[in-house]
Amino acid sequence: MALKSQINNDMKVAMKAGDKDRLKVVRLVLAAIKQIEIDNRSANKSTELDDVAVLAVINKMVKQRHDSVSQFKAGGRDDLVSIELAEIEVLTKYLPQPLSEADLDSLIEQVIADTGAASVRDMAKVMGLIKSRAAGRANMATVGSIVKARLA
Repeated sequence: MALKSQINNDMKVAMKAGDKDRLKVVRLVLAAIKQIEIDNRSANKSTELDDVAVLAVINKMVKQRHDSVSQFKAGGRDDLVSIELAEIEVLTKYLPQPLSEADLDSLIEQVIADTGAASVRDMAKVMGLIKSRAAGRANMATVGSIVKARLA
């Protein structure tokens, strides 16, 4: 089942169950997806987002909420922190399991071997391939620093 369809089904389930908090988050996700689809329509691109694009939207939303949590903690707004953490919990259910450190290391080694990367100049090739293979299961900033260290 496509991720967007699963999110739509979850919205219906939340509506029937009367779970207002979950419904709010699911509707926010669907609204963000719809906004990107509308923006892409004017650029003559495919209007329907695939699972990778939907994962990118959800990852962005999770990242925004983590930023909000840190700001709310600094401001002493524990009530808002708990709301953001609950939203993060709902959003992360749609994300794939993150790669373990060992899996990430083996993926990086495999991609470096596959591309024949020998120096930092080849980092773009390596990162592009890792990004497609990891697909939302790894923090690309962390991966970038590991790849840079290995190629240096």
